[in-house]
Amino acid sequence: MTTKSAAAASRATVHGYPRQGPGRELKKAVEGYWKGRVAAGDLHRTAAELRRDNWRQLVSAGVHEVPTGDFSLYDHVLDTTVMVGAVPERHRAVAEPGSLDRYFAMARGTRDVAPLEMTKWFDTNYHYLVPELGPETVFSADSRKQTGELAEAVAQGHTARPVLVGPVTYLLLAKPAPGAPDGFEPLTLLDRLLPVYAEILTDLRAAGAGWVQLDEPALVADRGPAELDAAARAYRELGALADRPKLLVASYFDRLGEALPVLAAAPVEGLAMDFTGPAAANLDDLAGVGGVPGKRLVAGVVDGRNVWINDLRRSLATLASLLGFADRVDVAPSCSLLHVPLNAAVERDIDPRIQRWLSFARQKAEEAVTLAQGLSEGTEVIAGLLAANSAALAARSSSELTRDASVRARASAVTEAGTRRDQPYPERAAAQRARLGLPPLPATTIGSFPQTSELRAARADLRSGRLDGEDYDKRIAAEIRDVIRFQEKAGLDVLVHGEPERNDMVQYFAERLEGYAATRHGWVQSYGTRYVRPPILAGDVSRRAPMTVEWTRYAQEQTRRPVKGMLTGPVTMLAWSFVRDDQPQAETARQVALALRDEVADLEAAGTAVIQVDEPALRETLPLRAAGRPEYLRWATECFRLATSGVRADTQIHTHMCYAEFGDIVRAIDDLDADVISLEAARSHMRVADELAAAGYPREAGPGVYDIHSPRVPTVEEVVSLLRKGLVAIPPERLWVNPDCGLKTRSWPEVREALQNVVTAARTLRAETR
Repeated sequence: MTTKSAAAASRATVHGYPRQGPGRELKKAVEGYWKGRVAAGDLHRTAAELRRDNWRQLVSAGVHEVPTGDFSLYDHVLDTTVMVGAVPERHRAVAEPGSLDRYFAMARGTRDVAPLEMTKWFDTNYHYLVPELGPETVFSADSRKQTGELAEAVAQGHTARPVLVGPVTYLLLAKPAPGAPDGFEPLTLLDRLLPVYAEILTDLRAAGAGWVQLDEPALVADRGPAELDAAARAYRELGALADRPKLLVASYFDRLGEALPVLAAAPVEGLAMDFTGPAAANLDDLAGVGGVPGKRLVAGVVDGRNVWINDLRRSLATLASLLGFADRVDVAPSCSLLHVPLNAAVERDIDPRIQRWLSFARQKAEEAVTLAQGLSEGTEVIAGLLAANSAALAARSSSELTRDASVRARASAVTEAGTRRDQPYPERAAAQRARLGLPPLPATTIGSFPQTSELRAARADLRSGRLDGEDYDKRIAAEIRDVIRFQEKAGLDVLVHGEPERNDMVQYFAERLEGYAATRHGWVQSYGTRYVRPPILAGDVSRRAPMTVEWTRYAQEQTRRPVKGMLTGPVTMLAWSFVRDDQPQAETARQVALALRDEVADLEAAGTAVIQVDEPALRETLPLRAAGRPEYLRWATECFRLATSGVRADTQIHTHMCYAEFGDIVRAIDDLDADVISLEAARSHMRVADELAAAGYPREAGPGVYDIHSPRVPTVEEVVSLLRKGLVAIPPERLWVNPDCGLKTRSWPEVREALQNVVTAARTLRAETR
């Protein structure tokens, strides 16, 4: 096909769409089912209505081909595990095959059965459920969800494309099942898995699928010969099937690199590629392999992970460059729109000047449609839209909202000495032990305590004016007193104030810092029914006034035991926000670090002896390719030290990380120079303790012993068992005892029982180690 005909054929599509609904209807229905208030049939009807509405919105915007199968009641990787029959044996005993109870047992566990491990989806803040596979795993096809949702879309008159996690990515995301031999690699199961995918593709073809998308984002990371050979083999075999739909192999989040020639040569009909951010290098890489002649190319030129409007003229230039590389070029966001909020038009509280620069899922679909129209019909057809887009981009680049000269001058003046503590760790540890007087294996929590419906209602009443500030403060004070009393009674050694005044660990601070904008309806799925409203980093960052000192001081007045000051670190403040794209992230992170440094200084001046600066996103934000990691880790760890290095030797600095593969960043964890780190470890069975020990980590650490993302309450025996594993790697004088993460999503009955068991286990081991 000629370049002209490739342009004329251009259409718009998307890889996936937000699941929750405009009022988080899915969250309410799923949690209602868990509580027994919503029947299974009603939950499924709500889900079908949300899918219908999503498809209608996309088609009304001009999207030619809608995705199916991307919708999930909990997680799309978990859906894939069900689809290929890889349900662990412990979950098979919970309920009937295909039942919601079995599905949610894998996601959340039960009182008797542990859930699947959960970790981050590549370098996003979305969490997926990690498949557990072993040599004995037997796969079997169950395509009911996929064919059923396709049938819904077809019945509603839509052109639909089922979206599946590809077989190579599925295996690369999996981990060895408990009891698997040392060194077992799930990728060795590929030949066993491919016939199952073949059967599912046949089922989808019979159900009316013309195209099926197979997502292979794992191929954008550095891959060796064995992994590339697996990809080649997978698509050679699937492409050779006689009765199948056309195949679109999709990648996103970075460049395909060495995997591009493999997929370009594969007998599949299309490739979907990301051309935003670091993946912009895909353009030159395509030229290097001579393009993908004879194939459909879905070009991801609209950033699917951030909220800023697209530069339409720049994207059109990219699309024009791609026309000669493929038989047909379609336009799409770079990845699923799962990672952005639903609709920027409903945000009424954001400065109108900033709102003009925003594009959420609905707007991004419209941008893709506009670009496809400009490509296929000519730019004169979209001239008005191009002019308005250029004007908005120019207004942003020149706006006083984005730049503060004093902030930039302070950031430029930072020196290396300003990012290092004055005393080496051994001296600090001695001073802190003398000041704190803690026992071996001190027990603490990560920060938050249950966010009850009463607390959420009080915040809503404050926002609406039904509750004045004085009465609200009285409710928060009463909650803090109750939390402190509970912790003292339970026997915890280092306490927290419970964070009753905080809505979210990033949003709370963003609302108190210059440079951020907060949304009211900008919900994004983090995992399952957990949705967050990431703030928007629109300008230079500074602190207006102390943010946490008052409530931390109040909590400390209620007890003689140390109470931690609780802050969110600079990298996480970026990673869990929609970060500005008009300057390097390192520059923005340094501004946030300086604002936090001021807060740390004020906490210390108020008498706070333990200050925790959480960085759960440090691993998550690690570049997918090794070449970009040293520079990222350099500025990320420097910014943490910048925020925390101004304290005295006897002030103990903690940090916290959760739900990531920590083995990749152990040296960076050391370079943070925190005195104590707490990490998720319960679902991964203390693996991180061994990783720290293997790296010679010299400081104190608290590998988590209570999985707070499950309703399961660990027994004393289970916690003791985990602590024994921890003690093999970390000596008792450096081992802390704590949950995996904050407790805000749990109920008070669960928390009371679980923490009492944690303290009992700590005391048991403490007695043994004397």
